[in-house]
Amino acid sequence: MKSIRKLASDPILIAIMLLAAFLYGYGIWNDKYANLFYTSAVGSMLQSWHNFFYASLDSAGSVTVDKPPVVFWIQTLFAWVFGLKGWVVILPQALAGVGSVLLVYLLVKPSFGKGAARIGALAMALTPVAAAVSRTNNIDSMLVFTLLLATWFLFRGARYTRIGSLIAAFALIGVAFNEKMLQAYMVVPAFMLFYWLAVKMNWKKKTGILAACTAVMLVISVSWAMIVDSIPASKRPYIGSSGNNSVMNLAFGYNGVSRLTGDRNTGGGGNFQRMQGGEMPAGFAQGMMGEMPGMNGQGGGAPGMQNGAGGQTQPGGNSGSADAVSAASAEGGANGNWQNGGGTGQFPGGGDDGGRMGGSRGQGGMGGGGMFNTGTAGPLRLFQQELSGQASWLLPFIILGCVGLFSSVRRTHFTQKHKEALFWLAWLVPVAGFFSIAGFFHQYYLIMMAPPIAALAGASFIKLWNLYREGTNWLSWLLPAAVLATAGFQWYILHPYKATIGAGWSYGILIAGIVVAAILIMLKGSGKPFIRFVSIAGLFVLLVGPFYWSLTPIVYGSNSMTPAAGPDSSGFGGGGMTPPAGMEIPGGFNPGGAQNGAQAGQPGDDGQNGAGSAGDNGQNSQNSQNGTGNAGQNNTEAQNGTSSRDDSRSRNFGGGMNGGENVNESLVAYLKEHNTGEEYLFATTNYSTGGPYIVEGNKVVILNGFSGSDVVYTTDTLQAFVKSGKVKYFYITSGGMGGGMGGNSELTTWITEHGKEIPSSEWQGTSGTASGTLYEVTLD
Repeated sequence: MKSIRKLASDPILIAIMLLAAFLYGYGIWNDKYANLFYTSAVGSMLQSWHNFFYASLDSAGSVTVDKPPVVFWIQTLFAWVFGLKGWVVILPQALAGVGSVLLVYLLVKPSFGKGAARIGALAMALTPVAAAVSRTNNIDSMLVFTLLLATWFLFRGARYTRIGSLIAAFALIGVAFNEKMLQAYMVVPAFMLFYWLAVKMNWKKKTGILAACTAVMLVISVSWAMIVDSIPASKRPYIGSSGNNSVMNLAFGYNGVSRLTGDRNTGGGGNFQRMQGGEMPAGFAQGMMGEMPGMNGQGGGAPGMQNGAGGQTQPGGNSGSADAVSAASAEGGANGNWQNGGGTGQFPGGGDDGGRMGGSRGQGGMGGGGMFNTGTAGPLRLFQQELSGQASWLLPFIILGCVGLFSSVRRTHFTQKHKEALFWLAWLVPVAGFFSIAGFFHQYYLIMMAPPIAALAGASFIKLWNLYREGTNWLSWLLPAAVLATAGFQWYILHPYKATIGAGWSYGILIAGIVVAAILIMLKGSGKPFIRFVSIAGLFVLLVGPFYWSLTPIVYGSNSMTPAAGPDSSGFGGGGMTPPAGMEIPGGFNPGGAQNGAQAGQPGDDGQNGAGSAGDNGQNSQNSQNGTGNAGQNNTEAQNGTSSRDDSRSRNFGGGMNGGENVNESLVAYLKEHNTGEEYLFATTNYSTGGPYIVEGNKVVILNGFSGSDVVYTTDTLQAFVKSGKVKYFYITSGGMGGGMGGNSELTTWITEHGKEIPSSEWQGTSGTASGTLYEVTLD
């Protein structure tokens, strides 16, 4: 209670936390489904304890999501209390984001002082990628909060030599492993190093306690995995994206080594591997693009995207299903490649740059993580345009700051400040190193860099100010140098977006940084009292860019599946999948406000406010605000063949990738009326079709996981499932992930061969929201 009153007595901290709450929480009520893949799992987890324990994707417990369950357990508890809505599953992550800001303050203050703690908390709140991902139901915000809480126990245990706190610290890393698996272990080297340097006891006892802490961490880490893997496969869901139905393989393969090597065959997403050569996997274009809003004002299918046999996918047509594309590509031998109105069966430019996809400026191949706009692997990757705006804004400042922080290190003078600064550096360097060379990750993973950057920023500013004020040696020049270098780097980040946001931001920060640095140089050693305010002004100059970037998910919109910050964050895949360099964007769909035919990767060029409404060549219309990009004719109703989409999801880039389709109430009514005791309303091949129905409380079977490579059902097991009387209706749609990426065509063939097609006139209703085919399968 005393600690709470002490925190409440710091009005600046309260203001920072309120700012974080605004950045992380404002407008989350507009996100209907958030990341539908995860929200579908929460819906199924609410339906049974079996589904809850396994984090099952669907009502039947057929397949799990591709992550462990701890965060989804928390989201499900929130949904149980408040009801299942988009904002409800986002709320835990938003709260975790604000909690992380507070924890940075609490961790920095004891050694570096209140001023450094405030700066660290503010830097954490204004890390753009933290703002972007905390506004979604992705796991990373909760993961960072858990690791910071573990750090709090570590520091407490080391400071007061409390063994219980040390064990709790490593136990929480084990909990974090059950949130996002091996990503949690990125901080283990920092924890062990700090423990060894900071805990005051003899080396034998220290070794024994560290061994106990490590054992606790490992036991907690693998506890859920070992329980699940020990249960017969027939009595539990298939482990999604694992490749072999094993949680351990999911942890160390798909969510482990594969992230580093980019080898998608290690886990369940093997079809991605073929994209490294510039080829799209069978069915991927249809699965990813089949429900793209506003294509030529219609949005179903993708004009100009041809299958391997050369047949063009027709807007809104069911004949262009993932399985039809897969079959055609097998016949044509082109792997269902996405052609830009013809060509070689590769991405435009594929022969020149290795078939790279993504990279807003045409950089970054698949093998280097380029597909999701993560730049080209190498030592300067975090400084490239693709990633620098997410978390790298203050890197030049803390690099010079660390010179100051460790300048006083001596063999006999290694203080608690040095140990804690080394801890944050030991957190940052391995994480930054991993993302510099990793083969596959998303931009929002960079939130792992936010805590050490924030903490070091606070500690560095206070240290550099003290060195500047003392003015005794060359170290006193570090503060103006850090301000100047960081302002120049931020100009580099902002300058490419001048067509979208104007040139004032980049040049304003650069000029202000130069002015502040010049004043600091000229008045060095003068003892003028206002020089302190000049240095503080320099700090705020360096936080203007991160602040604006942190606002972009609110101002421009974002994608809940692949969140990213920046004016183009609501574009092709939410900043995660920009069109390949040289690709001609189909008329009527211009993500990020780019004009039709404008070069991909010039964010928001010639668009107004980086918006770009689908169906009107990137020009903002009445209903397109803040770059959300509403789809459809006149932006009043997005069309997908015969499927309409509401505005709350059209801005989240296409139902196939994230939003799914609206629930067809006429279909639900028909299925319930004709139900003859079946447990499940219907079965479908992908989560983007079945997910919304699960979220609305219906029991639906999903036959595939996130990618179509999961062998969840075979024709024999599906036949037995139907014979058991648990399901008889199958709703097959043309697009969507899960079956769209080389999905199991055998299942679709079996359904169409054994099922009777129900005329759409019997179940479609008058709303015109049907975008698939309904089959009734009954077996003797």
